Amino acid sequence: MSKAGKATFDVIRRLALALPGVEEGLSYGTPALKVKGKLFVRLRDDLDAVVVKMPFARRDELLAADPETYFLTDHYVPYEWILVRLAAVRTEALPELLQTAYATAAADKGKR
Repeated sequence: MSKAGKATFDVIRRLALALPGVEEGLSYGTPALKVKGKLFVRLRDDLDAVVVKMPFARRDELLAADPETYFLTDHYVPYEWILVRLAAVRTEALPELLQTAYATAAADKGKR
């Protein structure tokens, strides 16, 4: 799979901070990005992955299309989140992923 560059949390941070109202913070002690105080992406160093807010239908599409890049642990199955392997994700896929995560979190009326 070709990459336009290595996907790192720094690349993700730079792309996400270009979106309106995004703030950096921490979630479970790891770097995180929030909109309106709501988490939409966070680093999972232990898995070399990021956790990204994702509607169930889109999550299912991503999991089916590219299981080497997108995955779940049992913990995330009942929630609108997906794990993204940094070593596998195409950097050109990041803007769309982040836009979807951002819009999903911004529209979420639930807990922060």
